[in-house]
Amino acid sequence: MSATPWTHPAMERAYQQALNRLLTERAPEGYWSGELSTSALSTAVAVSALAVVQQRTAELGSFDALIQGGLRWLTLHQNRDGGWGDTVRSFSNISTTMLCRAAFHMAGDVTPHYETLRRADDFMAEHYGPTPEQHAEAVRARYGKDRTFSVPILVTGALAGLVSWREVPALPFELACFPQAWFRFLRLPVVSYALPALIAIGQTIYHHRPPRNPLTRLIRYLAREKSLHVLQSIQPSNGGFLEATPLTSFVTMSLASAGRAEHPVVRKGVEFIVQSVRPDGSWPIDTNLSTWVTTLSINALAAGGELDTLAQRVELRDWLLQQQYRERHPFTGAAPGGFSWTPLPGAVPDADDTPGALLAFHELPHEPAHLPAIFAGLNWLADLQNSDGGWPTFCRGWTKLPFDRSGADLTAHALRALAAWTRRLCGRLPGPQDRVRWKWTGNLPPEQKLFRRLSEALPAGLTYLARTQRPDGSWLPLWFGNQYAPDDENPTYGTARVLAAYRDLELLTSEPARKALSWLVRTQNEDGGWGAGPGTPSSIEETALAIEALLEAGAQAENAVQRGLLWLSLRVESGALEQATPIGFYFAKLWYFEKLYPIVFTVAALGRARRRGAGS
Repeated sequence: MSATPWTHPAMERAYQQALNRLLTERAPEGYWSGELSTSALSTAVAVSALAVVQQRTAELGSFDALIQGGLRWLTLHQNRDGGWGDTVRSFSNISTTMLCRAAFHMAGDVTPHYETLRRADDFMAEHYGPTPEQHAEAVRARYGKDRTFSVPILVTGALAGLVSWREVPALPFELACFPQAWFRFLRLPVVSYALPALIAIGQTIYHHRPPRNPLTRLIRYLAREKSLHVLQSIQPSNGGFLEATPLTSFVTMSLASAGRAEHPVVRKGVEFIVQSVRPDGSWPIDTNLSTWVTTLSINALAAGGELDTLAQRVELRDWLLQQQYRERHPFTGAAPGGFSWTPLPGAVPDADDTPGALLAFHELPHEPAHLPAIFAGLNWLADLQNSDGGWPTFCRGWTKLPFDRSGADLTAHALRALAAWTRRLCGRLPGPQDRVRWKWTGNLPPEQKLFRRLSEALPAGLTYLARTQRPDGSWLPLWFGNQYAPDDENPTYGTARVLAAYRDLELLTSEPARKALSWLVRTQNEDGGWGAGPGTPSSIEETALAIEALLEAGAQAENAVQRGLLWLSLRVESGALEQATPIGFYFAKLWYFEKLYPIVFTVAALGRARRRGAGS
């Protein structure tokens, strides 16, 4: 009898190859750091920031070598069509191309780069029109009402002389002077985590194009120093806002151009930019995602039954415990208890990394002394739930702009973590008979308090998921996309992540889950893999996620799983683990890829499949 996919030699070889790669990527201390893609957009904005600072003051030194190194890298990585994409594997887009063009102009003499700029200008003229006004309108159209990214791009273009200041919408930076707790009621035109951009870029626009209204001009004049004090108070110790080169560079460039080149925020911003450059002259989109990829790796190893054999499990648990926030966060005002994507000082606790860490703790050895930290994380996560039943990324109640609203993938991740620990601590999940609308908990033990509050939170989360499911059965994620798909969406990622919650809550027979499983089966490509959705190229990441979601779906998915396992196994053997796919959104459609994603997702899918095969 021929081998089934559960026992096929190719699958076993692929699993062992991916597993060995994952284990060799660990740091000596036992955790994973990963490697984020280098970024044309980050490189362009970093070059622009250093050029503006250097032109405004000599006190901070010369950055000629870094500027020229960045321009050289941009020249070498210009796409064939003359534009630039966010990563070296991304399609050209208006945002990155605008910023790259600006970097060459900001750096001074453009003569040596004539051919590079000619090709870029031709790309812009062909796709967006020949005039600066058309370029500005195209940028505004791409982002709509969300000014988080459109205004920084237009400001950079204006500073480079490529766009008129008349094309740049003002930002009400004076709103940053209100108490932090008021921000979600003030209808800010930027997302919650872009407060530094609101302040710095808003001040730059005020400096270069003061408002005509005398009252508005007076208010903003009076708000300059106070808002700068707010900005300084939320800047991390290493200078990097969100550990992000683009955000930090926008802030640094803006303040320097407004006559603040020697301000402490600029000094620290420059230090961060200089420290973040890579040996090839480029900059990444963010420093690293080490907490995130570590929890992904732990949970992937647990899915395959490998975690018990992992050395340094206790050290890994202790390292992870150290990443929990124990004080209120100065940036978002988040209470203690959450986790962020990296241990570095610019990070912010969020509703994807916190459940990832809690699920990792659930798999690692722990003792009664660790329970207060676990309860702090669970309660932090429960407190973040929005009134619509879903979970946002950073701040509860910010529902106006895209990356502040509830997300299906975030909600599913939160439900998985809360459910896993509720079972562990209370023996079961709350049912309809346990629903208690009266929130008094008095002196109840912490596990009973958690059980009581989740009697409402879990059903509300599931209701949110059912309500946001698309008619075809899929869900869209918040922080992941695919450049080959319509509107850059990635329903495969979102649907797979939500189905993981239905699986863990033993709800795969529910109507939403059945529709989602059917959608995944229908959208499998003819080659056996999955892309972001119908008609998109198969990738290791998306195929692995789809397989893991379908493994417990029974007979309806058996053939799809078998074909997917063979496709994935053969792709791993062909060396495709080295080709990470740009499926990550940083924010505002800013793409990235992460070296560990194809490795981690493959270990999780093939490991879970091996266990299923061993038990069948």
